Amino acid sequence: MKTEVRVGSSTPIAALQNPSLLINSTTSQGSLTGALRGCLGSLDGACIEKLLLHCASALETNDVTLAQQVMWVLNNVASSVGDPNQRLTSWILRALISRSSRICPSISGSGGPSPTTSTFAAARRLMSVTELAGYVDLIPWHRFGYCASNSAIFKAIQGCSKVHILDFSITHCMQWPTLIDALAKRPEGPPDSLRVTVPSCRPLVPPLLNVSIEEVGLRLGNFSRFRDVPFEFSVIKNSSSFELLLSQLNPTCLNLEDDEALVINCQNWLRYLSDDEGSTSSARNTFLNMITCLSPRIIVVVDEDSDLSSPSLSSRITTCFNYLWIPFDSLETFLPKDSTQRTEYESDIGHKIENLIGFEGVQRIERLESGVTASQRMRNAGFLSSPFCEETVGEVKALLDEHASGWGMKREEDMLVLTWKGHNSVFATAWVPNPNGLMLED
Repeated sequence: MKTEVRVGSSTPIAALQNPSLLINSTTSQGSLTGALRGCLGSLDGACIEKLLLHCASALETNDVTLAQQVMWVLNNVASSVGDPNQRLTSWILRALISRSSRICPSISGSGGPSPTTSTFAAARRLMSVTELAGYVDLIPWHRFGYCASNSAIFKAIQGCSKVHILDFSITHCMQWPTLIDALAKRPEGPPDSLRVTVPSCRPLVPPLLNVSIEEVGLRLGNFSRFRDVPFEFSVIKNSSSFELLLSQLNPTCLNLEDDEALVINCQNWLRYLSDDEGSTSSARNTFLNMITCLSPRIIVVVDEDSDLSSPSLSSRITTCFNYLWIPFDSLETFLPKDSTQRTEYESDIGHKIENLIGFEGVQRIERLESGVTASQRMRNAGFLSSPFCEETVGEVKALLDEHASGWGMKREEDMLVLTWKGHNSVFATAWVPNPNGLMLED
């Protein structure tokens, strides 16, 4: 599926990041092993992946010579303005250089800029609300989840006069104008009260907005008044960290009311809650157990359908290369190679790659798990799957018709899955509390 990549049309990413990597590059080329020399003629996706894994293995074993050799080859392949494989490889190479600068100082050398400087600068790029709207509309990566979730929520709160949404997401409430508009058009009229509550903490990951969450709430309020939907917006105070947030997840702190339908929305959120495999508990499980006690009417969980939680660097590189190729390839279908919009979107993905590959321990803030694994976690926490209805499926299909033909959708058990050229991209699930309590783990 991946595009063939050949040497000769690339920009020397590693050299730009750290010139010392290419000192005596002729010597490095001459000393390449037979396996590496064999890759120089024609570099397709499979060969690039092998080179990346060679580099990961070298870094993990502190084999400085081999790491330098492989980075030299990758440097001649990677290009930030090339085809999808080259562009993705350039970001993975940057992440490997960043990692090497900390664990193998002799590789990074000195005199060049910090390998992480450009990546974190990109990560802190602040968008206006208008720019954010364009960001989420570019490809259906986010809109798929919005559409599936809003449809399931709309169905779950039919006939409810008071609705309270706890919104745990990273896209600054961009999901809610569409739902507010749908509620305004309900045959029975809008609810008497719609409340949206958000935490004050948020992972420092793209997209980042140039206005406060309170300003976002004011804008939602103005839109709701325009649509004649009674609206209230609140921010969970004293939730500046995930730990503090967990302490606030109770009816008193959230000001829950007995006669309101509670909706819990998790969009690309659970991956940022720690999940220590060596511990009997985790922030992720604690979060789910606490929201179970809130007795919500429905819980929607949407996230990227991939497993990037492995402690193995090689495993994460393999997954990154085969999964994050999807947005790079989809952007190739409609944006030119030198598009600023494309470069900025890819830079945000590069920040993700930087963290997934460049860091370990608490510094690696993302622990993404597949839809199948996440669904089992939800069942273990005491939730029952709530299958999406055919009307929801139809709405999602209509959304995808607005985008490139490579995008599709399929059902996997009770999940809806966004696909690109048949590859799983994003999953959406809906859940209700199990009246019989927690289920035992398999």
